[in-house]
Amino acid sequence: RNHGIKVIVDLHALEASQNGNDHSGTRDGFIEWGDSYIPQTVSVIDFLAKRYGNKPSLGGIELMNEPQGVNLDSLKKYYKAAYDVVRQYNPNAYVIMSNPLDADSKVLLSFVSGFTKVVLDVHYYNLFSDKFTNMNVQQNIDYIYNERASDLSGVSSSNALSFVGEWVDEWLVQGASKQDYQRYGQAQLDVYSRATFGWAYWSYKCQYNHWSLKWMIENGYIKL
Repeated sequence: RNHGIKVIVDLHALEASQNGNDHSGTRDGFIEWGDSYIPQTVSVIDFLAKRYGNKPSLGGIELMNEPQGVNLDSLKKYYKAAYDVVRQYNPNAYVIMSNPLDADSKVLLSFVSGFTKVVLDVHYYNLFSDKFTNMNVQQNIDYIYNERASDLSGVSSSNALSFVGEWVDEWLVQGASKQDYQRYGQAQLDVYSRATFGWAYWSYKCQYNHWSLKWMIENGYIKL
């Protein structure tokens, strides 16, 4: 608070798992979250909104992280119910809705048109997909300036704010030089800085150097 830092309260893992990954409340990879789990998930948001909703350092409340493999209608039903709960405690807090990882980034654009102070969260990694396996340095950089820029522009075209909630200066390129990483990181900064709610690096401190923004800045890979 003394330094003007805002905090996003993020419901990162849901009971029954919203994406089957180990950071989402599952050990076996099963995705069981759906309509039957909406009431108890909303109750968690109610608890968080009641506790933090009027704190001056609140930057926003994110309703879910990286849904994948869940029914879109169920997701919208949950987002609407959770949004209404947050509004009971704070009419002005930003409510952040994570775009499904397995859907087009514009899939929620018409849905969010009925809300105020809503943020759409997209995560961009040139990882976790076979299409990046054989890309060289320049192809990765071009992908940021072309595909990522176009995608983000589409997300930013709605009444909701756009947020690149996760990105990292890492890729599948083998033997890349420090200069390669600098160019790739700068390309991402150039594009993701256009997000109307800003961006967040994953993460600030991490045991893996390129995933640690602190290490990347201190060692001259990224310059803010």
